[in-house]
Amino acid sequence: MNDKSATVAAPRGNYNQAMAIIATLFFIFGFVTWLNSVLIPFLKQACELSDSAAYLVATAFYISYFVMAYPSSYILRKIGFPKGMSLGLLTIAVGSLIFIPAAQMRSYPIFLAGLFVQGTGLALLQTASNPYVTIIGPIESAAKRISIMGICNKIAGMIGILVLVELLFSDTLQISEKIDSLAGAAREAELDLLASRLIMPYAVMAGVLILLAVFVRKAHLPEINQEEDDLPKLDIENDKPAAPLEPGVDVYGRTSVFQIPYLLLGAFCIFIYVGVEVLAIDTLALYGEYNGLAKDVAGKLSIFCLVAFTIGYIIGVAAVPKYISQKKALIACAVLGVVFTIGALLTTGMTSIVFIILMSFAHSLMWPGIWPLAINKLGPFTKQGSALMVMGIAGGAILPPVYGLIVEAMDNNRQLPYAIMIPCYLYILYFAYAGHKKGLPA
Repeated sequence: MNDKSATVAAPRGNYNQAMAIIATLFFIFGFVTWLNSVLIPFLKQACELSDSAAYLVATAFYISYFVMAYPSSYILRKIGFPKGMSLGLLTIAVGSLIFIPAAQMRSYPIFLAGLFVQGTGLALLQTASNPYVTIIGPIESAAKRISIMGICNKIAGMIGILVLVELLFSDTLQISEKIDSLAGAAREAELDLLASRLIMPYAVMAGVLILLAVFVRKAHLPEINQEEDDLPKLDIENDKPAAPLEPGVDVYGRTSVFQIPYLLLGAFCIFIYVGVEVLAIDTLALYGEYNGLAKDVAGKLSIFCLVAFTIGYIIGVAAVPKYISQKKALIACAVLGVVFTIGALLTTGMTSIVFIILMSFAHSLMWPGIWPLAINKLGPFTKQGSALMVMGIAGGAILPPVYGLIVEAMDNNRQLPYAIMIPCYLYILYFAYAGHKKGLPA
């Protein structure tokens, strides 16, 4: 098999329609995912949580990727990529609707259940859409296509954060002072009123997701049949049809995704990368408060992270692969991650905050760089390999609460715990240099 066989040619009209729909789905990813950076400080106050408990927002959301990604690959085998995307959107809508009773009862466990269901839908959606956008064109420009999708993702995140911060934190100073002045039933009633602010935005979100699911289902997206594309068609030397492969064996003799070292290393790289990506954004609001910023100001800091992300993606679209390979871009981003983390640790106040924001610039080309390197030449294992990669998104469930526990262990010092990001960047650097070559067929 050569690289060409890892792509799916589609008529230009179908290709453009498919890319437009996938861009819309990445917009949904961003809108839903990056709201967590606002939910963490909001639920911390509304449900009266500790730091480590508040970061369970990220855990509940991202752990669903680990639990559901592999089952998602089997669902996609049964119903295909396009139907899988529609089902994923409906599942996210169900998770959004769970926020309504959670807000009415101000129940943190029910909020976490809603986040888990949302993450389940996103796991299915990501398992379908990420390989779709990677394989639908040449593998050499996969990073460029993923960067375009990333721009849609981050713009949606900016819009979502701005809207939710305005709805939740517009009068935060007065609300906080009022809650602090109350006790007993009066305090509980005010906290209930605060939690109810989540009902309207999540009900609207659910309605939009249901409509979009119907649209995607009726859009007739081209299906990707990777299993057929990667079977040998002709024995050129003997000018006759090639001998059929044994069931479950690809052209390289591999029988399982667990026999593909570069894929396994890539899945762990995604785990590490998503962990630092989520950590840098979802902890920033509370870090801003730690540095003396008001809640409404600190809540908007993550928008600057998404701006930094978007700038990086735009550079990726312009430069990869024309001026720099996706591998070299990944190496550069890993080095920048180390530099910016050291800067955040050695400075204070707004300077330290700026370095954390700059980490998102370093993160911008990591996903587009890691993903195509890890799923290159997977053939009939593409869907399972994609699911394994999506399982790696669970890194976002682990690092934020670990950070929160370290913060509590260090008497609420929110700065030094960011040091856990340095070894993460060093592993990403290893994968970019050598890990992606382990076991790669010639």
